[in-house]
Amino acid sequence: MNLKHLGLRIKRQREKQKLRQIDIANALHVSSQAVSKWERGENAPDISLLVELARLLDISVEWLLVGEFPEADTFDATIFCTSLNGFAEKSKTTHPRDLATEMNSLFFTITEIVLKHNGVPVKYVGDGFLAFFTGENSRTNAIDAAIRSRKLTGNNDLIVSLHFGAIYLGTIGHPDYSCKDILGKNVNTCFLVLPWIAKNCGSGIGITKPTLDEEHEFTYCGKLTTVAGLEQEVFQVDYS
Repeated sequence: MNLKHLGLRIKRQREKQKLRQIDIANALHVSSQAVSKWERGENAPDISLLVELARLLDISVEWLLVGEFPEADTFDATIFCTSLNGFAEKSKTTHPRDLATEMNSLFFTITEIVLKHNGVPVKYVGDGFLAFFTGENSRTNAIDAAIRSRKLTGNNDLIVSLHFGAIYLGTIGHPDYSCKDILGKNVNTCFLVLPWIAKNCGSGIGITKPTLDEEHEFTYCGKLTTVAGLEQEVFQVDYS
């Protein structure tokens, strides 16, 4: 996301609602300095604050991120998820602390790349990372981030799955332990095709047909039917 534009939207809506920075800060349990940095485009709100911030400003999360007006909290996005080939086997022979150090290094690099390509990181689970991209160029930005992740990490075991479709962003879980997450059949699809991509896409990056753009080159890899009965045509992203 463009932090300057995001900051302008936050400031404009805050003033429209006749709210002060301290009002936003108190409602979200953050400092007024943090809100000021958001509005100056120096930083972005944590994903855990997006839904509540949007409610305070009387806008949708999608408009907050990209300036458009779909149904609140449900919007089209390019979903980005990763896994590592051989992670289960490696975890058997690697000390948990060493494994955590290695994964933190990998996740840091991928997260920075996603942020620089206007993506929104969501969570880390085991060897997996989940993020999403919104806006008119979400497909291209996500593909660019996937290619950059493979190149910059130099990790040939890194597998990236991309899928475009409607997602829900909201609070999930017990009130005392809940966190923001994205849900929906399209998120499930992105995860379900990961193992197939690992076996059938030599570049390590696979995308579904709805995710194709006009900026990159692709090779058709085949059609799969997931365990959930979903049929998807998958393409390999070709890059050098």
